Amino acid sequence: MTSIDEVAKLAGVSTATVSRALSGRGHVSAASRERVLSAANKLGYVVSSRASSLASGRTRNVGVVVPFLDRWFFSTVLSGVSSALMRHGYDITLYNITADRDVRREVFATALRRQRVDAIIAVSIELDEDETSQLLALGLPVIAIGGPNPRLDTLTVDDVAVAELATRHLLSLGHTDIAHIGANPEFDLDFHIPTQRRQGFEKALADAGIPLNPAYLEPADFTVEGGYRAAKQLLGRPGPRPTAVFAASDEMAIGALLAARDLGFRVPGDLSIVGIDGHELGEFFRLTTVDQFPIGQGELAASAVLAKLEDAAPTASHGELPYELIVRGTTARI
Repeated sequence: MTSIDEVAKLAGVSTATVSRALSGRGHVSAASRERVLSAANKLGYVVSSRASSLASGRTRNVGVVVPFLDRWFFSTVLSGVSSALMRHGYDITLYNITADRDVRREVFATALRRQRVDAIIAVSIELDEDETSQLLALGLPVIAIGGPNPRLDTLTVDDVAVAELATRHLLSLGHTDIAHIGANPEFDLDFHIPTQRRQGFEKALADAGIPLNPAYLEPADFTVEGGYRAAKQLLGRPGPRPTAVFAASDEMAIGALLAARDLGFRVPGDLSIVGIDGHELGEFFRLTTVDQFPIGQGELAASAVLAKLEDAAPTASHGELPYELIVRGTTARI
């Protein structure tokens, strides 16, 4: 393997200059940096992460704690985190918090304390007081994405407001018989996002003077299949049918769209459908949605962590994440 001495010799500088130029820490003239980068590239030199860690006390690795790895939303946020960190020369280590309490306890009590990471990003995980204290005791920068935690710097989405926006869109089109596909209780976990989205739905109806129809509430599991089954129940049972559906996720909205078509309903001619998330398949299905920019959430969290790592004086990172109504082809005036 090529050594740092060989890079220094080819570039005509000291090994200390090579170290500063490649690490980005310390002053190096533009000309010297260019020579070092050119020499390193020509020789195929890559900085040893172990040596860099010993010299700087940094691992250049960020721990990302997520509740699911097999759900589209979380993997998309993770993609945003990863791409932003990799552009700055950081790796990531994933910690998957499962439903197993022992596994979750092991992550906070042991895994995160092994000094393998420089900072931590927690994605949509409601941390209890003990878990929050364990994170803070690490003395590392922490950024949380999701619901508020007064002890941590957080980036949050107002899920009540997001659901209100989606429902008001349907109301503005003249719909009053609006169904809601939400979540089963077992899926109403961290931060109770499904509950908040239902609250936003109900608030928008109440503000419009429309009574809630319990028959128009159907639980699902935040998957396409779940949305499909829920929509078949809403549209296939005897009695009055809704003219519009607000699904608490785009995947459930896509399932509802497929169910409506299978049952012979025209979308949006017979039924309008709106979702939430900004799913990558939304454009393909021409789905009207409230986009909460999941890739952007990950990038913002990574930027906040990097700012903390590069600034000796910690700065607060409290703020609401953006969202936007994207009107496509699945909603229309009644």
